[in-house]
Amino acid sequence: MDGTTPARGLLRLLTCGSVDDGKSTLIGRLLYDSQMIMEDTLASITRDSRKHGTVGEEVDLALLVDGLEAERQQGITIDVAYRFFTTPRRSFIVADCPGHEQYTRNMATGASNSELAIILVDARKGLLTQTRRHSYICSLLGIRHVVLAVNKIDLVNFDRQVFDRIVGEYATFAANFGFRTLVPIPTSGRFGDNVTTRSGNTPWYRGETLLAHLESVGVAEERAGPFRFPVQWVNRPNQDFRGFSGSVAGGGVSLGERVVVASSGIETQVARILGPSGEQQRAEAGEAVTICLADEVDVARGDVLVPTHSRPAVADQLAAHLLWMDEEPMLPGRQYLMRLGNSWTSASVTAIKHRVDVATLEHGSATRLTLNEIGFCNFALAQRLPFDPYADNRLTGAFILVDRFTNRTAGCGMIAFPLRRATNVHQERFLVDRAARAAALGQRPMVLWFTGLSGSGKSTVSKLVEQALHRMGRHTYSLDGDNLRHGLNRDLGFTDQDRVENIRRVGEVAKLFVDAGLIVLCSFISPFRAERDMVREMLGEGDFVEIFVDTPIEECIRRDAKGLYARAMRGEIANFTGVSSPYEPPERAELVLDGGREAPEAQAQKVLDVIGQRLAREAG
Repeated sequence: MDGTTPARGLLRLLTCGSVDDGKSTLIGRLLYDSQMIMEDTLASITRDSRKHGTVGEEVDLALLVDGLEAERQQGITIDVAYRFFTTPRRSFIVADCPGHEQYTRNMATGASNSELAIILVDARKGLLTQTRRHSYICSLLGIRHVVLAVNKIDLVNFDRQVFDRIVGEYATFAANFGFRTLVPIPTSGRFGDNVTTRSGNTPWYRGETLLAHLESVGVAEERAGPFRFPVQWVNRPNQDFRGFSGSVAGGGVSLGERVVVASSGIETQVARILGPSGEQQRAEAGEAVTICLADEVDVARGDVLVPTHSRPAVADQLAAHLLWMDEEPMLPGRQYLMRLGNSWTSASVTAIKHRVDVATLEHGSATRLTLNEIGFCNFALAQRLPFDPYADNRLTGAFILVDRFTNRTAGCGMIAFPLRRATNVHQERFLVDRAARAAALGQRPMVLWFTGLSGSGKSTVSKLVEQALHRMGRHTYSLDGDNLRHGLNRDLGFTDQDRVENIRRVGEVAKLFVDAGLIVLCSFISPFRAERDMVREMLGEGDFVEIFVDTPIEECIRRDAKGLYARAMRGEIANFTGVSSPYEPPERAELVLDGGREAPEAQAQKVLDVIGQRLAREAG
């Protein structure tokens, strides 16, 4: 290399691999040897090395990026540490990612914005499960340029055979990952071998140093391709201006070009493009702009403007790779919030096609995904949204799943393709609707949802309430857990995923009965809040009345004539709620009954009182 080499722009990269492979030390060495450390920073880490360092009397360069106190105390990286530095030939943003398995979500975050990955391997240990996991995640997240840094080469006496063996194993493992470049380099982050200068300890290595490769690697523009503009904000400061603000996620657009609102198919023309400096003729990928359209078309946050000739898929079903990030397992049928682009919608996994063993890359069957597992899944969305395959556009082809109740990011997905199923099936509109049916019956339809432990008395109370309603001339129907398991749900067991599907089916049936104008009484343990709230959201406002029969488990056991609790406690019955499977009490039930002290008749009267009060409020 010489001083006339042109600058190559910004490179976003990450370091990853297993814990203690030396990621932070390697980046610290890169910054130190590139003279990118301020004197006061160097003085600070020199002091901190005496307190937190792991390399004796030397300056611990890992402390340059291990900024959290918890990281320094443990000698590990927990969060993603970002560092910016520049050389005469290139600028860099480095994401130093944690190696521990429980922080895989942090690694995925860093990888989602990177173009190159430095995957470290401890020369003494070789490829580990986390090395393989991180490599596979890099490939899923679209990283196509990889440096395999066989680090701590000094600890194996700079043995070429060790290096060649690790490189061969990794090349075989990653053969189908689609990496465009895979450059192995023997390094020592602690002593700087082959980091910024070629090492005399590895005369057998003829390749570039790490820094030289990072400065010269050609990373193709990943956001080339068709124009994509996800609308983030409808900008309307006054009646005379209406623009749509956001960042161009792919391709580019010029003044006067014809564009389409992807979800509706409405065509219009770009009338103005406003950037940070005012009017401009064109906007390219990565630019934040406001676009004004020639026509008054319906565009909202989450819509995507696209070319007329190259449109994305618009669908409510899709297939995607899913990395699960939550300690609570992913269960098919459970409702999550999905953020796809700038749109939010409800979504659920309808099927896990396979789970990936990250050590062998073999595909296996699965009924759930647990923390850090990766699966290929089918999804159903509550509405049709525009998207691209992730391989075509990393911004419009990615999504996250959020737990509806904890607001934790539960998973991240990379879309493979839309599922174009039953495109000829539409919602049928009848001449007689719910309002007409309810009027004919002279009542307000609703679902009375009784939940509680087995033996809590919910079925008894439900029967008394239905009997009272029948005497009043109300039209009712009861859905009971035991009864449905003899018919509609006879194929379901009592695993968590089967419980989710059980309640989903019950909710759909209850919704049909409400549409028929009936008062539906549902008596189910329904142990998970997520599924009870899913049924609540299926129905209209005020249609769902949750009644928690709160009976202590000791009382439930005392009432248990069948001896189910005793058998469960002996381990003879698996997945028994309250013993080996959890029960999540309601947090916003319309009525809580004291099933331990109140007589069933008194509890039933309280339910009738709540129904009467609700009807009185609606009538008034």
